[in-house]
Amino acid sequence: QVQLTESGGGVVQAGGSLRISCAGNFQRTFARYAVGWYRQAPGKERKFVASISRYGDDTKYADSVRGRFTISRDNAEARAYLRMNNLRPEDTAVYYCNGGTYADLWTPKTFTSWGQGTQVTVSP
Repeated sequence: QVQLTESGGGVVQAGGSLRISCAGNFQRTFARYAVGWYRQAPGKERKFVASISRYGDDTKYADSVRGRFTISRDNAEARAYLRMNNLRPEDTAVYYCNGGTYADLWTPKTFTSWGQGTQVTVSP
Protein backbone atom coordinates (compact mmCIF):
# COMPACT_ATOMS: atom_id res chain seq x y z
CA GLN A 1 0.00 0.00 0.00
CA VAL A 2 1.38 3.40 -0.99
CA GLN A 3 1.82 5.98 1.76
CA LEU A 4 1.37 9.59 0.74
CA THR A 5 2.08 12.84 2.54
CA GLU A 6 0.50 16.16 1.56
CA SER A 7 2.24 19.51 1.87
CA GLY A 8 2.27 23.04 0.47
CA GLY A 9 -1.02 24.42 1.73
CA GLY A 10 -1.40 27.95 3.03
CA VAL A 11 -3.42 31.14 2.93
CA VAL A 12 -3.97 32.95 -0.35
CA GLN A 13 -6.23 35.79 -1.49
CA ALA A 14 -9.05 35.12 -3.93
CA GLY A 15 -7.73 35.06 -7.47
CA GLY A 16 -4.34 33.83 -6.34
CA SER A 17 -2.52 30.57 -7.02
CA LEU A 18 -1.01 27.78 -4.97
CA ARG A 19 0.67 24.44 -5.68
CA ILE A 20 0.34 21.58 -3.23
CA SER A 21 2.35 18.37 -3.25
CA CYS A 22 1.80 14.68 -2.56
CA ALA A 23 4.93 12.71 -1.72
CA GLY A 24 5.13 8.92 -1.95
CA ASN A 25 7.13 6.80 0.44
CA PHE A 26 9.08 4.80 -2.17
CA GLN A 27 10.18 5.90 -5.63
CA ARG A 28 10.35 2.27 -6.75
CA THR A 29 6.61 1.70 -6.36
CA PHE A 30 5.08 5.15 -6.88
CA ALA A 31 4.21 4.56 -10.55
CA ARG A 32 2.10 1.52 -9.61
CA TYR A 33 -0.63 3.88 -8.40
CA ALA A 34 -2.85 6.41 -9.99
CA VAL A 35 -3.23 9.44 -7.70
CA GLY A 36 -6.27 11.43 -6.72
CA TRP A 37 -6.76 14.74 -4.92
CA TYR A 38 -9.73 15.28 -2.62
CA ARG A 39 -10.88 18.07 -0.34
CA GLN A 40 -13.08 18.47 2.69
CA ALA A 41 -14.50 21.70 4.04
CA PRO A 42 -15.63 21.91 7.69
CA GLY A 43 -18.98 20.20 8.19
CA LYS A 44 -19.05 18.85 4.63
CA GLU A 45 -18.30 15.54 2.95
CA ARG A 46 -14.93 14.81 1.42
CA LYS A 47 -15.16 15.35 -2.34
CA PHE A 48 -13.21 14.35 -5.42
CA VAL A 49 -11.09 17.10 -6.99
CA ALA A 50 -8.79 15.56 -9.61
CA SER A 51 -7.00 12.37 -10.57
CA ILE A 52 -4.10 11.31 -12.76
CA SER A 53 -3.23 7.94 -14.25
CA ARG A 54 -0.07 5.99 -13.41
CA TYR A 55 2.09 7.60 -16.09
CA GLY A 56 0.26 10.90 -16.35
CA ASP A 57 -1.31 10.28 -19.76
CA ASP A 58 -4.87 10.80 -18.54
CA THR A 59 -6.50 13.14 -16.02
CA LYS A 60 -9.95 13.83 -14.59
CA TYR A 61 -11.33 16.90 -12.84
CA ALA A 62 -14.38 17.81 -10.84
CA ASP A 63 -16.58 20.34 -12.62
CA SER A 64 -15.94 22.87 -9.87
CA VAL A 65 -12.19 23.03 -10.59
CA ARG A 66 -11.88 22.19 -14.28
CA GLY A 67 -9.96 24.91 -16.11
CA ARG A 68 -8.51 26.30 -12.88
CA PHE A 69 -6.64 23.34 -11.34
CA THR A 70 -4.00 21.14 -12.96
CA ILE A 71 -2.89 17.77 -11.61
CA SER A 72 0.54 16.40 -12.51
CA ARG A 73 3.08 13.85 -11.32
CA ASP A 74 6.79 13.12 -11.38
CA ASN A 75 7.34 9.42 -10.81
CA ALA A 76 11.12 9.79 -10.60
CA GLU A 77 10.58 12.04 -7.59
CA ALA A 78 7.64 9.97 -6.29
CA ARG A 79 5.47 13.08 -6.19
CA ALA A 80 2.16 14.30 -7.50
CA TYR A 81 1.05 17.92 -7.58
CA LEU A 82 -2.05 20.04 -7.75
CA ARG A 83 -1.61 23.51 -9.20
CA MET A 84 -4.54 25.71 -8.21
CA ASN A 85 -5.15 28.94 -10.12
CA ASN A 86 -7.82 31.62 -9.74
CA LEU A 87 -8.66 30.39 -6.27
CA ARG A 88 -12.04 31.16 -4.76
CA PRO A 89 -13.17 31.28 -1.12
CA GLU A 90 -15.24 28.16 -1.76
CA ASP A 91 -12.00 26.29 -2.50
CA THR A 92 -11.11 26.58 1.19
CA ALA A 93 -10.69 23.05 2.56
CA VAL A 94 -8.25 20.45 3.76
CA TYR A 95 -6.78 18.81 0.67
CA TYR A 96 -5.87 15.11 0.67
CA CYS A 97 -4.20 12.81 -1.82
CA ASN A 98 -4.54 9.07 -2.16
CA GLY A 99 -3.44 6.35 -4.56
CA GLY A 100 -5.06 3.35 -6.18
CA THR A 101 -6.66 2.07 -9.36
CA TYR A 102 -7.40 4.96 -11.70
CA ALA A 103 -10.97 3.91 -12.47
CA ASP A 104 -11.82 3.86 -8.75
CA LEU A 105 -10.54 7.32 -7.85
CA TRP A 106 -13.68 9.23 -8.84
CA THR A 107 -15.08 8.85 -5.33
CA PRO A 108 -13.35 9.30 -1.97
CA LYS A 109 -15.39 6.35 -0.69
CA THR A 110 -12.81 4.13 -2.40
CA PHE A 111 -10.46 4.70 0.52
CA THR A 112 -10.57 3.63 4.15
CA SER A 113 -7.50 5.52 5.33
CA TRP A 114 -6.27 9.08 4.84
CA GLY A 115 -3.30 11.21 5.77
CA GLN A 116 -3.51 14.50 7.64
CA GLY A 117 -3.95 16.55 4.48
CA THR A 118 -2.87 20.13 3.92
CA GLN A 119 -5.00 23.20 4.68
CA VAL A 120 -5.78 25.63 1.88
CA THR A 121 -7.50 28.85 2.93
CA VAL A 122 -8.68 31.38 0.36
CA SER A 123 -9.54 34.80 1.76
CA PRO A 124 -12.06 37.06 0.04
